[in-house]
Amino acid sequence: MSTEQTAIKATYFSIIGNTSLAIIKGLAGFFGNSYALIADAIESTTDIFASFLVLFGIKYSNKPADKNHPYGHGRAEPLITFLVVGFLITSATIIAYESILNIGTPHELPKPWTLIVLGAIIIWKEYSFRVVMKRSIQTNSSSLRADAWHHRSDAITSVAAFLGISIALILGNGYESADDWAALFASGFILYNSYLIFRPALGEIMDEHLYDDLIEQIRIVSLQVDGIIDTEKCFIRKAGMQYHVDLHAIVDSNITVKEGHDLAHKLKDTLREEIPELGHVLIHVEPN
Repeated sequence: MSTEQTAIKATYFSIIGNTSLAIIKGLAGFFGNSYALIADAIESTTDIFASFLVLFGIKYSNKPADKNHPYGHGRAEPLITFLVVGFLITSATIIAYESILNIGTPHELPKPWTLIVLGAIIIWKEYSFRVVMKRSIQTNSSSLRADAWHHRSDAITSVAAFLGISIALILGNGYESADDWAALFASGFILYNSYLIFRPALGEIMDEHLYDDLIEQIRIVSLQVDGIIDTEKCFIRKAGMQYHVDLHAIVDSNITVKEGHDLAHKLKDTLREEIPELGHVLIHVEPN
């Protein structure tokens, strides 16, 4: 299975899961008198749209290079990640606003059975986070990583709702708003996670120096090629699921231009064979 197929499969997993949970949470929150569950359902609803955005971003970013996009369309992925972060911030704002309103509004205690629903949701969302995060690591997808954190954020809001409802049920009348406070706390956590998702995507757009481990791997592989004495500058730019590399390779100063040209192609082919996630590789030959 290609990296694109792996990422798309993970996105469909998210869409189906988020749709099912949004319905379950909404019904449980309405019939169980839990505003925290309703807030949770709101977040899951935004997650559905966010997952569709991720799906679009993955498919578009994997379109092959063309005349107008010689480096491919990979930069669409961090742009989609920004939109996903926008959805997270929007859902956190809605949850916070509704929680503040509900804190001052008298309402009934949540139903005890809502805790069973929340317990099952927490387990499922944490499992979903691990599945999608594993796929994001396999595919080097920033938007898929953002989608994974959607699941983790959802799990955290569900944990907060679980604690809030538990407090309300244990302490009884006068503590009905405990689950609203829990939802308010969860909205703050969602905002914090939004920043954690946004920052790497911004670094990708700005071509920040973020890939020391990959640079070290490139240098090790390069020295295995006969004729490559050493390497100097190595710049990496991430675009979608691929890394574009500019590498300065040191060779014997006495070889011909053609020999240097052939050696550069050999090095490029070796790097792309040994490190499949590399995209465009530019080799600049330096005499020793």
